[in-house]
Amino acid sequence: MSTSHTYSADERRKRIFAIVGASSGNLVEWFDFYVYAFCAIYFAPAFFPSSDPTTQLLNTAGVFAAGFLMRPIGGWLFGRIADKRGRKTSMVISVMMMCAGSLAIACMPTYASIGALAPALLLLARLFQGLSVGGEYGTTATYMSEVALKGQRGFFSSFQYVTLIGGQLLAVLVVVILQFLLTEDELRAWGWRIPFVVGALAAVIALFLRRSLEETSSAATRASKDAGSLAGLFKNHKAAFFTVLGYTAGGSLIFYTFTTYMQKYLVNSAGMSVKTASGIMTGALFVYMLMQPLFGMLSDRIGRRASMLWFGGLGALCTVPILTALQSVSSPIVAFLLIILALAIVSFYTSISGLVKAEMFPPEVRALGVGLAYAVANAIFGGSAEYVALGLKSLGHETTFYWYVTGMMVLAFLVAFRLPREARYLHHDH
Repeated sequence: MSTSHTYSADERRKRIFAIVGASSGNLVEWFDFYVYAFCAIYFAPAFFPSSDPTTQLLNTAGVFAAGFLMRPIGGWLFGRIADKRGRKTSMVISVMMMCAGSLAIACMPTYASIGALAPALLLLARLFQGLSVGGEYGTTATYMSEVALKGQRGFFSSFQYVTLIGGQLLAVLVVVILQFLLTEDELRAWGWRIPFVVGALAAVIALFLRRSLEETSSAATRASKDAGSLAGLFKNHKAAFFTVLGYTAGGSLIFYTFTTYMQKYLVNSAGMSVKTASGIMTGALFVYMLMQPLFGMLSDRIGRRASMLWFGGLGALCTVPILTALQSVSSPIVAFLLIILALAIVSFYTSISGLVKAEMFPPEVRALGVGLAYAVANAIFGGSAEYVALGLKSLGHETTFYWYVTGMMVLAFLVAFRLPREARYLHHDH
């Protein structure tokens, strides 16, 4: 990619503001989504009393549906809106939905006051959020790739994962502060509602920022008969779709293995205390967040295809040794360094994942192609990572999981060979 493209100071400022606007919404979306996971231990008894088997079933089914079903539906729905009505419209609607979901949870009456209707309403709000977050990735990735400065696309697009991880870290931080300020009883009684209020207020700010963004798709591409349609996507871009599906499967799996599952792994397999494991993972995620722009800049120098080949190759070679070493680690510092090493390998992918996908599709089906391929692969391979790992562990075959991840990384490596040496579509934009 040529870096000779020059922008006026005003144009640069506008584009950087657009990146901030888009990624701030992304931060809020993920904050709201993760807060639910971190606060669940406090509010679960209020909505899912163990004495009622129906509500328990509702609980497990709802958690499953929120993760697995809503993401692909959200990827399709918001991808379609973004390609037919514009990126900005799609991003505004998704952050409004997330805001509504958080606000609803913050004000939700408990089981004690309205019975089985309470968990049903809670799950409805959660499914709303799942739909929103499923649509967020594709549209944000598309928008950020289209608005990023030429020659620095990798760097600017990396902020999608900076804010995705940032949302997770902020959610942890808010919960930790509340644990420090409130007693366990206060947290269970009403304290758990506070993070959802914070999330809803933050979403309002993100909404105003997003409303002031400039649209990146043209009226001509939005009017195309293929715009945002599955028929248009699969008629001409089937190969691109399956390529994206292929490396997202490996990328999602290894990302979840070394982020969300790792905390349980350190406790269950390495025998660390929950507090130590939480400390290690919070530190590791913070470093991982800071690594994204560096790996994004690297991709601007060596090319996306090279970054993806490094990701697949190193992932295939290092997963088994790293997970095996972590299994018997006793020093928190060694554990931390091993996880940082793993996350550095993952960064070859996460820093540019949205951009690599966006560069594979033309503008009229870009948000749909990126969003749907990501959501399907993420729901199947990312969402199931913990279940598969814990399931194999319970059968006494924990190491089989290491080889499963390795196999998916080999697939990602092979799929990376299919990537064009140069961006196919984003060259001619703007």
